[in-house]
Amino acid sequence: MKIALAQVNPTLGDFEGNRRLVLEATLQAQGRGAALAVFPELCLCGYPPKDLLERPAFVEAAHDSLRALAAALVGFETAVLVGFPERLASEAGHGLSNSAALIEGGRVAHVARKSLLPTYDVFDEWRYFDPATEVATVPFRGRRLGISICEDIWNDADFWPHRRYRSDPIEALVRGGAEILINISASPYTIEKRHLRPRMLAATARRWQRPLLFVNQVGGQDDLVFDGASLAFDAAGEVLAHGAEHAADLVLVDLAAGAGDRRPFDPSDERSALAALALGTRDYARRCGFSRALLGLSGGIDSALVAGIAARALGPVNVLGVAMPSRYSSPGSLRDAEALAKNLGIEFTVVSIEPMFAAYLDALAPALDAFAPATAPEVAAAAADLTAQNLQARVRGAILMALSNRQGRLLLSTGNKSEIATGYCTLYGDMAGGLAVISDVPKTLVYRLAHAFNAEAPLIPEATLTKAPSAELRPDQTDQDVLPPYDLLDAILEAHVARGLDLRALVAQGFDAAVAGDVVRRVQQSEYKRRQMAPGLKITGKSFGPGRRYPIARF
Repeated sequence: MKIALAQVNPTLGDFEGNRRLVLEATLQAQGRGAALAVFPELCLCGYPPKDLLERPAFVEAAHDSLRALAAALVGFETAVLVGFPERLASEAGHGLSNSAALIEGGRVAHVARKSLLPTYDVFDEWRYFDPATEVATVPFRGRRLGISICEDIWNDADFWPHRRYRSDPIEALVRGGAEILINISASPYTIEKRHLRPRMLAATARRWQRPLLFVNQVGGQDDLVFDGASLAFDAAGEVLAHGAEHAADLVLVDLAAGAGDRRPFDPSDERSALAALALGTRDYARRCGFSRALLGLSGGIDSALVAGIAARALGPVNVLGVAMPSRYSSPGSLRDAEALAKNLGIEFTVVSIEPMFAAYLDALAPALDAFAPATAPEVAAAAADLTAQNLQARVRGAILMALSNRQGRLLLSTGNKSEIATGYCTLYGDMAGGLAVISDVPKTLVYRLAHAFNAEAPLIPEATLTKAPSAELRPDQTDQDVLPPYDLLDAILEAHVARGLDLRALVAQGFDAAVAGDVVRRVQQSEYKRRQMAPGLKITGKSFGPGRRYPIARF
């Protein structure tokens, strides 16, 4: 039997367009002799649909699209397995199932339903769906298929030291006679998962001694990036086929011959992350109605990396870099910004913030002095200094938003995860924008990505890579004036934010109590800022987005 894994890039709510993707891929699969073409989870409506599932018209449109797809497949030799939201006739529960329809001969021959509904991190499927009430195999051309949907395959007792669920749908399918295991997924990308997921799937195939086929969605949706990278394994857990990473693909698997298409797998996590960020930026801009973008170019490494990603995502001619020097900006930073723009081939302009900044200071001076709290001179001086720094950032934010409005460009903010975690950023200033491209990229990873970017072509100026990071908002400023060295900071943030260690646990891990305590305090006090920032692309296991649900106001 030949089976095609169709990793497509569906768009939320574009039922006609998604149906067209399915038909085009099925035609291609039929041309290559596939008996079955397999498509991702909720492919007909797009994933994740979130509260669109609470709209009856959306669910009805999904059912209409399924009926239209079945009618369009009349006469096809290749059958189709496709994900869709199924309306259930139920007096209790949500009345919806995350389902997969097997279409053969112009009709829906079988429906399989998802059993395990995740509620951790970015997932919230119990909010919308009811779990399957039974798990059964599906007969198909003399074989029995064990069809599962995404999370159903992430609960193998032999692989996971701690399981989230009591039941294992894959075990139930094997006990029910499944000869071929098929999993349709919309599994979001993280750097860690690109290594974990293949190991987990291979272990499942080995455990049950069944060939296992996994098809995954590709593309960006809001803060999530889906990497594709579909896989097929034989009964010994050996890879038969591997789909492209971060690109649409059709992967043919010949189970009888024990062979399949194998796209190259890049071992570099840095190059993979760059491709994921470019894909996420491209799809976010396109689906929000933007074809062009702009960003502030400071001459620093963060804005340089975002500019490079934007140029890859949208094309250099569609990206504008804006340098906005002040009295504190070094001539070298302006030169580096201009050199970067020239190297990337993006548009470039300079707008000095000095006149606006000076006007703000003059206009605000009476009010700032009149209502300043009575404090020690050194405290008052620090508050005045911080006020002036934030004013500069907010002037820059206003300039960028003016250009965004006038030119119809998406504003990309350039703050990294380390800054955002500790609140080393200005609300309504450098946090302004429509997409926070590298908000899930710690500063140490920023450097690794920038070096990987330059390894292909040395486009980021060397001075940008080597100079001390600085916001240049006051004389002789560096980030390490107020933050620990970034390698230390990122280690603390990984332990605190990703692994959930409190201060006592951090100290037990060997971190200095004063340094760790300051970092934890900054993270906690900056929650209100992060809640107001632009959506950011998720590439690690724990990002500052929908998957991190911390209260803003707390002790």
